[in-house]
Amino acid sequence: MSKQFDVIVIGGGPGGYIAAIRAAQLGFNTACIDEWKNGKGGPAPGGTCTNVGCIPSKALLQSSEHFEHANKHFAEHGITATDVKMDVAKMLARKDGVVKQNNDGILYLFKKNKVSFFHGRGSFVKAAEGGYEIKVAGAAEATLVGKHIIVATGSNARQLPGVPFDEETVLSNDGALRVGAVPKTLALIGSGVIGLEMGSVWRRLGADVTILEGLPTFLGAVDEQIAKEAKKAFDKQGLKVELGVKVGEVAKTGAGVSIAYTDAKGEAKKLDADKLIVSIGRVPNTIGLNAEAVGLKLDERGAIVVDDECKTSLPNVWAVGDVVRGPMLAHKAEEEGVAVAERIAGQHGHVNFNTIPWVIYTSPEIAWVGRTEQQLKADGVKYKAGTFPFLANGRARALGDTTGMVKFLADATTDEILGVHIVGPMASELISEAVVAMEFKASAEDIARICHAHPSLSEATKEAALAVDKRTLNF
Repeated sequence: MSKQFDVIVIGGGPGGYIAAIRAAQLGFNTACIDEWKNGKGGPAPGGTCTNVGCIPSKALLQSSEHFEHANKHFAEHGITATDVKMDVAKMLARKDGVVKQNNDGILYLFKKNKVSFFHGRGSFVKAAEGGYEIKVAGAAEATLVGKHIIVATGSNARQLPGVPFDEETVLSNDGALRVGAVPKTLALIGSGVIGLEMGSVWRRLGADVTILEGLPTFLGAVDEQIAKEAKKAFDKQGLKVELGVKVGEVAKTGAGVSIAYTDAKGEAKKLDADKLIVSIGRVPNTIGLNAEAVGLKLDERGAIVVDDECKTSLPNVWAVGDVVRGPMLAHKAEEEGVAVAERIAGQHGHVNFNTIPWVIYTSPEIAWVGRTEQQLKADGVKYKAGTFPFLANGRARALGDTTGMVKFLADATTDEILGVHIVGPMASELISEAVVAMEFKASAEDIARICHAHPSLSEATKEAALAVDKRTLNF
């Protein structure tokens, strides 16, 4: 006999588990289905983000940053550290422990909020009386019926044509987080978030890292001035990035992998490496969903077609996160999950795509919200720009990290903040002030007039806002 629910969420990643919790908070009898498994075969909710994405990558970035500080920067503070070594196995074990804490935390939240959790793969069976019949395939199979269905099945790493992931030599983000020893040489295809973050991890630990990027510009989605500043920092660190390349044959060798490519000048080259990480984007995950059984409409990319409110082509079927249009970001998925649960309850869920922050957790960190200077120019928007370097920030000097700047872009007439772009220490935390300001339609003058603690990195935000009117106080 099938179990009846008001809301069934398929997928337990950031969009799915948050949607389920919010639906339960709103009084709905809610179920969440997720198939991720831990090393022992048990449930590991949290999706790509928790298991092989955001969370484990940050754990490795932190460990590798500690290692680099001990090797290269402790002496500046009067600390003598000799014969510093990295135990890769222990680093990976710590990373796995962090992941497990997050997995267990989600299971606890399900219990706390009375969400029924089903461990397995969820798929549509048919439209049924009272909603839709959903099959759970796993260790304990079940048949559920839900009045409302929220699909939050996420995305998968995109493979190079003809070069499948083996997660030993040719790695996706998954395999890149499980490399058991520091490779002597590491190649990456794609200089996006995953490429730069994983390249940074293994470069810090001693690998000779080369990133091959097909685009002619570095971080084309980032404000050009900020991207140039970041590129200078990466070049100085020894992270090699080749732009404008065309990748040809990729072949496994006895020692690793060989990549034939044409550089920006049109010259044929070859790169041999012990490992290759492919980070050329992600594709929506609708495999096994059985969308055709109920006529759920997909687009040419395999993404579920939704409107502005995340409604699909079917009544009472919704979709959020990486499996729909928009940026593939965990926090975007969370916001959509909350909004959909509230819309089901008759409320007015809110997601503003214009104020979704982006972050790259390298060193220096890169974060931004709103439009870039090149976008404003292309759109013919009259604007004012203000920048402030961390070199002139007292807290950054004390930290010993003065790389980068904060940049404000404001409307030339109204002074409304149109974009904020940061490269430097703790940019991921500093960007939140800009998100709040933009949500409330603040002006640069508003930020400039707010008292910021001294000494703090956030003073650079205030000073950049002052710079919009060319009246910085400390530079």
